[in-house]
Amino acid sequence: MRYAQGGGLTDAGRTTRERLRLQAVERIESGQKNAEIAAVLRISLRSVERWHRAWREGGETGVLSKGSPGRRRLSEAQIARLERELERGPLAHGWADQRWTLARIKTLIGRLFHISYTVEGTCRLLKRHGWSWQQPTRRAIERDDDAVEVWKKETWPRVRAPRRSAGPGSFSRTRPGSR
Repeated sequence: MRYAQGGGLTDAGRTTRERLRLQAVERIESGQKNAEIAAVLRISLRSVERWHRAWREGGETGVLSKGSPGRRRLSEAQIARLERELERGPLAHGWADQRWTLARIKTLIGRLFHISYTVEGTCRLLKRHGWSWQQPTRRAIERDDDAVEVWKKETWPRVRAPRRSAGPGSFSRTRPGSR
């Protein structure tokens, strides 16, 4: 059975699986049938056939583990360069405003290093290296807090639609006589 990202196996699991493949190859070399090997090693016939083909095409190296399938991460030098580029700001990289988003940083990493990260992976990368998201605390220069308070107290109550009263002609969510 195939799983995403190399089967989700740990290093120990990959070693165990490799040992199983090597045992299957020994049995193939001794002349056992694929079905017998599958039954003895308690693996699928399809796996034995796949390993047999890999052994036939590449010898023992064809069935050895290829190692961890993990994605390549940025080196420390690349991280340092990314930080310098982030400090230059989004305008320097062609965006119209001064706001870094995870999607933009993901795009920047792709442009600079030709490495593809997900948005979530970009977030984890930044957190690992001490970066955090920040919400700007700017307020409009023209804002008049006193005028806002007056509007909320005087104008808003007049503009807001009045609530319905529970008088004649109204209905309730309970059915009559359901008490």
